[in-house]
Amino acid sequence: MRDFRDRVAVVTGAASGIGRALSLALARRGADLALLDVNEAGAAEVARQIEALGRKASVHVADVADRARMAELPDEVLAAHGRISLLVNNAGVSVGGTFEEQSLADLDWIVGINFWGVVHGCKFLLPHLRKEPGAHIVNLSSMFGLVGFPGQSSYCATKFAVRGLSEALWTELRDAGIGVTCVHPGGIRTEIVRSARMNQDVRAQMAERFERLAMLPEEAAEQILRAVARGRMKVVICREARVTDWLKRLAPSASQRLLAAISRRMGPIS
Repeated sequence: MRDFRDRVAVVTGAASGIGRALSLALARRGADLALLDVNEAGAAEVARQIEALGRKASVHVADVADRARMAELPDEVLAAHGRISLLVNNAGVSVGGTFEEQSLADLDWIVGINFWGVVHGCKFLLPHLRKEPGAHIVNLSSMFGLVGFPGQSSYCATKFAVRGLSEALWTELRDAGIGVTCVHPGGIRTEIVRSARMNQDVRAQMAERFERLAMLPEEAAEQILRAVARGRMKVVICREARVTDWLKRLAPSASQRLLAAISRRMGPIS
């Protein structure tokens, strides 16, 4: 998808963070937006900003883990916009702590949003993307879709799953002319840490560290859209993610030992 002008993009988790930044960046490039989020007020504010840029925006309140609700989404988007050109599966959450500390309820919650949310978006919108020349799917994985990190077992599991699904879809949809880009960000200044299920003290420390050191979501959004325009299957964002990707491919076992040592010293990262 080299040109976003007059395209219609569906963005999940659009009320904040990377989803918000991507929605506004797409509007500046001439796209119309269908904004999906559980936060209606936040999505409505993003819609107002998009309309101020001269583009159309619709708000759809939904939990991506809710299969019945996601099945309704295509008809709503088509009623508002008439077509679907781009799907961005961005909504995500995090759970901190060791695997033994995490409850089955925590696992149900994170798998429902991080993995099933992506599956639902792809499954229900793909028939409509097939009708649009040069359509594209963007799935947000993570730096931890590249490496298993202590204290982030469930988050890693979901993001590895998104990576595997994306690579398979890229192969399956290639002949249909539908592009797929899997995104692996490192630390991005979003709300995912503040909303994570984890020890409150650890969450406060991580949030403060992200506020100081993490990349702005607007910069991440620009890198993602450049990757989409170039038809790239994989994009790794942030220096720490690129270094991790390189180390994991160069020395798989040694890189895991190194990351374990970093985890013990700094605490979990999401």
